[in-house]
Amino acid sequence: MSANIYTTESLLIGKAYRSRTLEGIIQDAEIHPAPIWYDGATAYLVRVRPTHGFRDQYRTIAVKDNN
Repeated sequence: MSANIYTTESLLIGKAYRSRTLEGIIQDAEIHPAPIWYDGATAYLVRVRPTHGFRDQYRTIAVKDNN
């Protein structure tokens, strides 16, 4: 029996992103290289392709761990 294995990064790619200043689709995600800590969550650096505009932008998001 085999199972599909997913990473958090692969699950973020293709998801919609919306904030007050940016709306678009996540194109890439990686664990944030800076030591950013959120209570019970992991920080990810995501590249967002805006719905309106031309240049991709980067944002930090936090993903809650279930542990």
